[in-house]
Amino acid sequence: MICYLLFLQAFESYGKQIEMFKESVKDMLIARTGDVVDKISLIDLLCRLGLSYHFQSDIEEHLQRIFCAHPNLLDTSDYDLYTVALVFRVFRQHGYKMPCDVFKKFIDNDGKFKEALTGDPKGMLSLYEASYLGMHGEDILDEALAFTLAHLESLASRSNPLLKKQIMNALQWPYHRCTPRIAARQNNSLYEEDESRNETLLQFAKIDFNRVQLLHQHELSQLTRWYKDLNVGTLFPYTRHRIVETHVWASEMYFEPQYSYGRIVITKVIAILSLLDDTYDVYGTIEELDRFTDAIIRWDSSALDELPEYMKFLYGISLNLFDELERELTKEGRSYSINYARETVRFNLLFSTIHGLQTLFQLD
Repeated sequence: MICYLLFLQAFESYGKQIEMFKESVKDMLIARTGDVVDKISLIDLLCRLGLSYHFQSDIEEHLQRIFCAHPNLLDTSDYDLYTVALVFRVFRQHGYKMPCDVFKKFIDNDGKFKEALTGDPKGMLSLYEASYLGMHGEDILDEALAFTLAHLESLASRSNPLLKKQIMNALQWPYHRCTPRIAARQNNSLYEEDESRNETLLQFAKIDFNRVQLLHQHELSQLTRWYKDLNVGTLFPYTRHRIVETHVWASEMYFEPQYSYGRIVITKVIAILSLLDDTYDVYGTIEELDRFTDAIIRWDSSALDELPEYMKFLYGISLNLFDELERELTKEGRSYSINYARETVRFNLLFSTIHGLQTLFQLD
């Protein structure tokens, strides 16, 4: 109880600070500026620092307005490689059909990217990040990736310390392929070294990251306590203990604070499915698994009497977990969705697993 109160106090304290920062940053977003690229750069920075979820509707509104008001933005202005790649990537990341033809002006007569571009390490890094937003058939972006990969590492060695770190970090973790929390942590550190940084944005990013991390830690504390109370280690010594791993998965799918309950549910479900999977793969006999499969199909507590002792507990926690989910979803008027989860367990998991076992042992 004391730990929970301390968590709540710290979480609320962070929340109050964040609300103040949000007002300041929102003013930056809505401020009128003659240069739309500056607005796009700010949006990109908010995304990189892990703050964009606070301003989702504002960001979409601004991008929609810019995209509609300036349909040929990159064609009508003589922007450099860095700017073209930045604008292209930001719009693509948000689902806009930005044509890859905007890079044609950087192609020479031989159909290759101009060698002179290698003298612009910042532009090359921007092009590299943009190349990961390519779609099938966009050869120019495939060429962009190959071209930048061939030069970036050597360019890093000749760049200033911050740009060198940015290049090496991007080569290891391309932004488009990096999980949101890892990207935010890395970009917060890099932004702190930027002499042109905005202190308000930096402090906002730090506090927000700490607040989200605190919530994730609290969730994991709840989940490990739940898992420990199940006594899985004693009852199922053959299984993998993956509660931390599965929570990381859930956190990378939906890291935002408002999805806390969803992360807990996903983690619990995956933990139970993992336990079922290990039971089928390495422990249960064919006869036991046949009976367990029949019980899952019936999805009724009356099937408990027909199961081996260790399977009774496994079956019981599976029923209890989905009953808990149904109660919570009923409160939200979405109880119908629990049926889809049950069907997944019944058919997609268990039928495919038992079929694999039958094939392995060549059983009818």
